[in-house]
Amino acid sequence: MTGAGKTAVVLFNLGGPDEPNAVQPFLFNLFNDPAIIGVPTPIRWLIATLISRRRAPVAQEIYEHLGGGSPLLANTQAQADALQASLGGEVRCFIAMRYWHPFADETAAEVKAFAPDRVVLLPLYPQFSTTTTGSSIKDWMRAAKAAGLEVPTKTICCYFDNTAFVDAIAARVRHMLDEFSEIRPRVLFTAHGLPKKIVAAGDPYQWQIEQTAAAIVTAIDRTGLDWITCYQSRVGPLEWIQPYTSDVLERAGADGVPVIVVPIGFTSEHSETLVELDIEYRELADKAGVPSYRRVDTVGADGNFIDGLASIVKHAVAQSEPLTSDESGCRCPEMHTRCMFRMR
Repeated sequence: MTGAGKTAVVLFNLGGPDEPNAVQPFLFNLFNDPAIIGVPTPIRWLIATLISRRRAPVAQEIYEHLGGGSPLLANTQAQADALQASLGGEVRCFIAMRYWHPFADETAAEVKAFAPDRVVLLPLYPQFSTTTTGSSIKDWMRAAKAAGLEVPTKTICCYFDNTAFVDAIAARVRHMLDEFSEIRPRVLFTAHGLPKKIVAAGDPYQWQIEQTAAAIVTAIDRTGLDWITCYQSRVGPLEWIQPYTSDVLERAGADGVPVIVVPIGFTSEHSETLVELDIEYRELADKAGVPSYRRVDTVGADGNFIDGLASIVKHAVAQSEPLTSDESGCRCPEMHTRCMFRMR
């Protein structure tokens, strides 16, 4: 990447436990985030303690399928390495995880030691939510201030219908569609859900997920494509945004149609793709009578996707504004008051 001086690109992701003993503290960090549970600190700490203790045994069983820990850091590192190579020049990519190592404080110290002339904050969540990108950016700003990292910073909030991201997924879906000759499969675009009240409060996540799905369908360019957007990973007693992926699978079983499951809110493989989609939902589909269950890989370090991220970073550096999206400004409808552009 051309430009004067050094650039640090900080990639944000959720994080995941790296061993069985890390599962409970990872869950505590997750549920102790005010963006996840919005109650006063002492009450949130108690709730996080109780939930993490109760859910740890179940979560440990999930991670046993993955060798005892999450592959998310390794997969994110592969993306960071590929992006650094694509950008070239005096660019170094760093990783800051929200709920497990490397935490923002660790990464901010590393970035300061690198002594960059500018910092670009790049979430690996293509769609913005206050619970993901919003939380990570806020935590980074705290950590950077504590580290004394005071350099010009550009923040990328979202790239939900970025051409490279969309095309990378569309190519995977087209390839899988071609494997079906006699019966047309139903394409399930699935993403992590959110409590309905968060979206009702103005979070743009669901709208952006729907825009991603629609853009992929356009790129697939198949007449009469049978598709639906749905949401997975629901926990707790609250009502979450719908339709639920589990319900959609049961409907496909009742209709006797095969499915192609396409994760569009994740850019790399982790427990919610490798276990929830590949094992748990596959079992649910079998029980529901779905004749064939196929799952499309996430974009990962796909060369076109990585080059797309590189273009987004270059675009952000060239902008005069500190906050940018894939297309420079806010694209969310006015009702989404929790869009990052409207909250600044």
